[in-house]
Amino acid sequence: QVQLAESGGGLVQTGGSLRLSCAASGLSFKNNVMGWFRQAPGKERELVAAINRSGRSTAYRDSVKGRFTISRDNTKDTVALQMNTLKPEDTAVYYCAASATCIPFPNCQYNSWGQGTQVTVSS
Repeated sequence: QVQLAESGGGLVQTGGSLRLSCAASGLSFKNNVMGWFRQAPGKERELVAAINRSGRSTAYRDSVKGRFTISRDNTKDTVALQMNTLKPEDTAVYYCAASATCIPFPNCQYNSWGQGTQVTVSS
């Protein structure tokens, strides 16, 4: 059974930083593209960042470029999202997701999802 467990969310002031982590189990982690999504109240879920299987290729939505960094550790089956210079509009539930057959990268079908972690940025 695939499990993706997010951690690291919380409440932070504008301009602050948070680091989200996702621990994966039950899948061949190194063979999965990993993504971080978010969903704010009343809005659709959106892809925030993705990283390919080797970790050498990443993709970000425009609104987080230069502020967020996605990384993975294939020896520990973990993926992280470092979020700096946070803004109130970053407030959302953040989800970790995995894609076994990600074509085309990064806007592909993600098969497995975590439960999400809340990130709240106060102004």
